[in-house]
Amino acid sequence: MTTTHCPYCSLQCGMRVSRRGPGVPEVSEWSEFPVNRGALCRKGWSAAGLYAGRERLTTPLVRDRATGELTPVDWDEALDTIADRLLALKAEHGPDTVGVFGGGGLTNEKAYQLGKFARVALGTSQIDYNGRWCMSSAASAGMRAFGVDRGLPFPLADIEDTDVVVLVGSNLAETMPPAARHLDALRERGGRVVVIDPRRTATAERADVFVQPVPGADLALALGVLHLLVAGGHVDEAYVAARTSGWADVRESVGAWWPERVERASGVPASELRSLAALLGEARRVMVLTARGAEQHSTGSDTVLAWINVALALGMCGTPAAGYGCLTGQGNGQGGREHGQKADQLPGYRMIEDRADREHVAGVWGVDPDSLPGKGRSAYELLDALGTPTGPSALLVFGSNIVVSAPNATQVTARLEALDLLVVADVVLSETAALADVVLPVTQWAEETGTMTNLEGRVILRQQAVSPPSGVLSDLDVLSGLASRLGSPVAFSTEPEEIFAELGRATAGAKADYAGISYDRIRAESGVFWPCPSPDHPGTPRMFLDSFGHPDGRARFHVVEHRGPAEVPDGDYPVHLTTGRVLAQYQSGAQTRRVRDLPDTGPFVELHPMLAGRIGAVDGERVTVATRRGSMSAPARVVTTIRPDTIFVPFHWVGANRLTNDALDPASRMPEFKVCAAAVTA
Repeated sequence: MTTTHCPYCSLQCGMRVSRRGPGVPEVSEWSEFPVNRGALCRKGWSAAGLYAGRERLTTPLVRDRATGELTPVDWDEALDTIADRLLALKAEHGPDTVGVFGGGGLTNEKAYQLGKFARVALGTSQIDYNGRWCMSSAASAGMRAFGVDRGLPFPLADIEDTDVVVLVGSNLAETMPPAARHLDALRERGGRVVVIDPRRTATAERADVFVQPVPGADLALALGVLHLLVAGGHVDEAYVAARTSGWADVRESVGAWWPERVERASGVPASELRSLAALLGEARRVMVLTARGAEQHSTGSDTVLAWINVALALGMCGTPAAGYGCLTGQGNGQGGREHGQKADQLPGYRMIEDRADREHVAGVWGVDPDSLPGKGRSAYELLDALGTPTGPSALLVFGSNIVVSAPNATQVTARLEALDLLVVADVVLSETAALADVVLPVTQWAEETGTMTNLEGRVILRQQAVSPPSGVLSDLDVLSGLASRLGSPVAFSTEPEEIFAELGRATAGAKADYAGISYDRIRAESGVFWPCPSPDHPGTPRMFLDSFGHPDGRARFHVVEHRGPAEVPDGDYPVHLTTGRVLAQYQSGAQTRRVRDLPDTGPFVELHPMLAGRIGAVDGERVTVATRRGSMSAPARVVTTIRPDTIFVPFHWVGANRLTNDALDPASRMPEFKVCAAAVTA
């Protein structure tokens, strides 16, 4: 029996895995692991269903140019084919003709090697990953406000010890069910839970206060709350003076956001806003947690900054059981954004355009700093440039199902189809893999060892519990095999523990410092919190207790203004469309839709009875949703838990992201997944 972690969300719940038959794994509880104490959601309990499904890929596939069909080949032929075509394209067009697209579910070792592979073996600047669509707005805001980005700067269990927790755009009870017990424990202790969401979700049902704005109005709400905190004398002036900078300008900027103006912008009654501000102002400890509902907007980073401003004004950040945090989404959403998959970053949050950072990492890699490329395109901009005269003509995809998960997905699919070479490494023939010229079958979850960094900044260890099917290799084997064929100046290890030790050296002295973390320490301590600069350092479960990450040790207030969504309803598209997850599915559904024990109901359109009556829609019968980018049809779910001016579509199936808007946040380059103008017809 092996201790390991769930293959899904950022909780990275601990579990034990054993074999109940020849090579077939069985999941059981690991009650000692502190994050979940043995609790798992239905996706975790059924995770073994990923292992032996009929759709599992077990041999490389190469598309026959004559027939257009994917045909089985051996590994040498597949890797030779990829390398030959990449070398020819690079010789003709230069290194930036090759793009690399990673994923927030890859282990730290894979994410690190992928960034190194792109910049050293390929020499390309064109690398980004799907985490850009998950955490980038919160990461951008955290860097600007605190000088460092760690989703939760405290353990998740601290929720139980606060007095008021505000969840902005989070449906925690369905997206990470084992974490919901902390909300229940807080309420049992007399604390209060506030949920801000356009839908009355399962999480809202656990709340003491539910606020239901129109999609895209969370920023206006934060400005209004801060206005009332100032007016009510609830600002912790001593804390603000001692630990922050920029307050005077922010105080002046929120003066115009009186409650009635916020009501017009958000649809939230002024009386509810006053009650919320009073609750926060009178509480001793307040915790503000944002998630994708607030962040996946063209104003996402400003929205997060606005809520950080609230937490700073109350004197909460760096205070035990209080402050601001972000509920990271993907399994390695935290570690995946730290170690080099992003277009502008090197391992440890080092920046690729910073000379000292380039020199440090190049020294670890054994290459000339001047040989490293500069900053590349962000995720959507990279995909939108594929197959164009100035964009990449080849793309390597690891751990991402772009066809389902990208915004304005019809446009992105067309760009993938315009490539000279598309290579996809995956477990199954996903919608993206089905378009590829070469498909590589790779290991998953319990078949491999590697570290992940959960939403708390706790570095944990997934340990191999079963052998992969015959014919399947690790992503690390793929990168190593390609690097040698491409004539890389350095070798690429395939041993996870060896790679992790190198990652520690590359991050030494950086913001996300892993230098003191080892596999043995992780096993002994049930995970180690970064930063951890040396083996004798205890790790850092709680950040900012003494100072923030900026050179002067102070947090930064930022003036932000509510601009609203990039696309607002009009006569042709009169309602708001928002998207999200459902309990039984995960991300693009490439894994969960293939697990027999998980219900796959398919997509649906959630709408209010008033809207259904107006268009003649009947519960269970199909409706069509159209936006300026595309349309889809799915059964209607008529519910009273959504606003009458809003419809909801889950994004686990092809369809939802054919509708979504590709407008980008100017700071984080996050697309506006969470709101656009739509029309719905029966």
